[in-house]
Amino acid sequence: MRYKAIALYSGGLDSTLSILLMQQQNIEIQAVTFLTNFGCDASDTSSCSKNPAPAAAQFGFKLKLCHLGDKFTQIVKSPRFGHGKNMNPCIDCRIIMLREAAELMNMVGADFIITGEVLGQRAMSQRKDTLHIIDRECGMKGRIVRPLSAKVLPITIPEEQGIIQREKLLGLNGRSRKPQIALAKEFGLNDYPAPAGGCLLTDPIYARRLQDLLHAVPDPDAEELGLLRLGRHFRLSGKCKIIVGRNELENTRIAQITKSGDISMYVKNTGSPFVLVRGLDAGMFLEIAASLCARYSDAKHLTEVTVCIAVGKREYFMQVKPADDNIIERYMIR
Repeated sequence: MRYKAIALYSGGLDSTLSILLMQQQNIEIQAVTFLTNFGCDASDTSSCSKNPAPAAAQFGFKLKLCHLGDKFTQIVKSPRFGHGKNMNPCIDCRIIMLREAAELMNMVGADFIITGEVLGQRAMSQRKDTLHIIDRECGMKGRIVRPLSAKVLPITIPEEQGIIQREKLLGLNGRSRKPQIALAKEFGLNDYPAPAGGCLLTDPIYARRLQDLLHAVPDPDAEELGLLRLGRHFRLSGKCKIIVGRNELENTRIAQITKSGDISMYVKNTGSPFVLVRGLDAGMFLEIAASLCARYSDAKHLTEVTVCIAVGKREYFMQVKPADDNIIERYMIR
C-alpha cells in the first residue's frame, strides 16, 4: 500500500525539500499552493512567491492551486492571534491554510499533511508553542509532519504508525540555510529562490498602504487590493486617493485597472507617469494630482507643465507647477 500526503507548497526551498524527503519514503504527494489577494503568488518577489510548477514537473508530484479569496482578507483585517510587526497574521495564516489542506486531505483520501516549516526560522509562527496552537486550532494535531524539523518536535501519528520513518527525517532548528542548501545539492535541486523576509504583508510600506485602504474602504475588492502593489500612493482625503506609476509596466497595469468614475492624467510628448485619481471628491484635488504628475515626469525641471486630464472619453489640459517636497511629504503614504 502506498500512502499519500498533502503538502503545503510555496515553491520555495524548504517546502520543496520536505516533499523530496517524503518521496524518498515512497509517499505520494499532492501539493497545494495557496494564493491570496496580497501578493503571495508567482509574480512577486516575496518568500512565498516562487512559481511552483517547474519543481512539480521536475520531481513528479501533483500540484493544485487554491485561492483563499475573501476568507483570507477577513483574517488579515482581524486575525484572532494578532498581527506581526506589520499586517502579517502569520499564525492565523497557517491555520486557514492547514484547514483547507485538511479538507483536501479528506477529499482525496490522503493520510497526513506535510509543511516546509523549520523550527525557529520565523519568530512568530515557527516556535514550538505556536506550532502547538496551530495544530490544535486546525484540528489536525498529530497529523501534520514537518520533515525538516521532525526530530526536534513531538512524534506524529504517521511516525507512530510506521507510515514514515522518523530516523530518515531531519532535526533542523534556527535560521541557518546551510543544511538545506547542502541537501538541495544532493537532490539535484538547483533552482530555488533566495531567502526573503516574508510575504508582502510583512513589508512596512505595503502594510501602511493596506491600513490606509481599510480605513477608507472597509471591504475592498481584489482589484483595489491589487493596486496596493503598484506605483506611489497619495491620500488626499478620506474619499480620494492618487496613484502615480513608477515605470512603463506599472503605467500599463494601472491604466488597465481604471474604471468608470476615475480620473487619469499624464504629460504628453515626454516621459510621464500614468496617474490615477479615484474617489467621490476627486474633482477637488485635480490641481494637486496634476502637480504630482508633473513632478514625476521628465518635464519636472520646468517652471510650468501642461498635464492632460482624462475624464471618461473627454480630455482637457491644465498648466501646473511640479509638486514640491512639501506636497509629497504631506500626502504620500509611506
